[in-house]
Amino acid sequence: MILHHHPARTAARRAARALATLGAAALLLTACGTDSDSGNSSGDKAGKADTSSATRTVKDATGKAVEIPAEPKRIVTLTQEDLDAVLALDIKPVGITNGQGLDKPPAYLADKVEGIDVVGNLLQPVMDKVVAAKPDLILAGDMQDEQVLKQLREITPATLVTMAPTDDWKLFFRGVGNAVNKLDDANKFITGHEAAAKAAGEKLGANKGAEVSIVRWNPDGPSWMENKQFASGVALEMGLKRPASQNKDGNAHTPSLSLEKIDEIDGDWLFLSTLTSDGEKALKDVQSKPAYKELGAVKDGHAVTVDGSVWSTRGGPLAADVVLNDYVEALSAE
Repeated sequence: MILHHHPARTAARRAARALATLGAAALLLTACGTDSDSGNSSGDKAGKADTSSATRTVKDATGKAVEIPAEPKRIVTLTQEDLDAVLALDIKPVGITNGQGLDKPPAYLADKVEGIDVVGNLLQPVMDKVVAAKPDLILAGDMQDEQVLKQLREITPATLVTMAPTDDWKLFFRGVGNAVNKLDDANKFITGHEAAAKAAGEKLGANKGAEVSIVRWNPDGPSWMENKQFASGVALEMGLKRPASQNKDGNAHTPSLSLEKIDEIDGDWLFLSTLTSDGEKALKDVQSKPAYKELGAVKDGHAVTVDGSVWSTRGGPLAADVVLNDYVEALSAE
């Protein structure tokens, strides 16, 4: 029996190439000042500071020093994670990209981005649309394409790579918070989330401390998430455990497993997501096979489908709350 909890959404993400591992922690203030605009008219009054020209220098996730506005007003986000982060800080960007593999923004953020211009797909901005948005800060996520970054920096030098491969959502979120001058707010959000996760885990009754299997179904089979992967981290914050076969201290998905090794995905509860239509079809096909039906979680009615475009991302503050609520809804149902 499958609990159809949240419909899986199709998505696709380009593979990350090697990047400096300085991480979002490098997004720390290193200098500040007020830059005068040489193009200003002489009508500007002396003694009255032009706060719109105040700048700070931060290091992005690659270690590159970037001069950015002290109080950015027109932010463009190029990833779902960047969008999630600024929305959690009560900032409405002027340009966003579509969700992973989607032709529209992520469903879980849809009500918060109504009316905002879409400037392209995930990490694939349409430059004319970015120009039209007139950004004073571009948050470029884990962008690896140097040619694209060069074009973005011609639009505004204040273009930040905000994520390195090993950054978790909290480190990344703090970096974005610092970049938009709201680091205190980011820290408060994280503290609140951690407290809520711990409290929720204590209220799960018979499922307190349950072993949860977290799986993405690919066209060629299932892969489970290691402990430092986003959705796994939320489970551990709640005091939930991982099956012995999945209790690995990494931040990736495993290679796809063959049907003969499907028992590796078993647990007290099984949370299943997909990222592509082919993956969704493969999952549907395997659900009729004896090997799948014999899984303990399946026989107990503890297999839950969740939204892969949230669960299989790098994560973010609002996504973390979605995943937390998904766990609570499923594990409190008994």
